[in-house]
Amino acid sequence: MMHRQVSVTASIRRIKPLPPTADQPLTAEQLAFFEALLLREREALLQSAHETTSHLQEFEPTPDPSDRASLEEDHALELRVRDRERRHLHAIDQALVRIHDGSYGLCEESGEPIGFARLMARPTATLSLDEQALRESTRNRRPVRGHA
Repeated sequence: MMHRQVSVTASIRRIKPLPPTADQPLTAEQLAFFEALLLREREALLQSAHETTSHLQEFEPTPDPSDRASLEEDHALELRVRDRERRHLHAIDQALVRIHDGSYGLCEESGEPIGFARLMARPTATLSLDEQALRESTRNRRPVRGHA
């Protein structure tokens, strides 16, 4: 496992980000980098989920109501975090599928390259910055129910 970590780090050093104005598709080396990055993140999420499952199974009932309430709140928080991680794991899996089908790094709305810098910030991104901003502005303009 250590060898893989070193090769991913070496890949990070070799890749040069595209200029911000370049709308070029990702190179094979960049795709390999993102695949390794996503696989590493996926593995970390799965390990974290396993640790949480083990921790939740160690639950020991306590007679003190305030201690019990505190433990239950801690467990509820862990489950919310785990749910967020589950959704992120799904996004990672979808990104890996896109790498293999050739659509990774392309905006799902416009078909234009998302850009290396955006993918470095968010490797699971499916929209370019412009399309993401458009989606958010459209969502913010919708009227709230019950208000004219």
